[in-house]
Amino acid sequence: MTFALALLATTLIIVIALLTAAGAGKLARLDGASYPAALTRAAVAFTTVLTIAIAAASAFAALLR
Repeated sequence: MTFALALLATTLIIVIALLTAAGAGKLARLDGASYPAALTRAAVAFTTVLTIAIAAASAFAALLR
């Protein structure tokens, strides 16, 4: 049960990160950025969401101990 819950949470975080990256890339293109610049902004957004999720999970894990 714990493994399934961890897998579901990980999948949800990755989907949210991908949606955020797609939105950031689309907004960058609408702003007039080139494709490489838009891809860079999308990658930064994806990485930022994953970093925040890892930091939050670490904080919650420390509180549960």
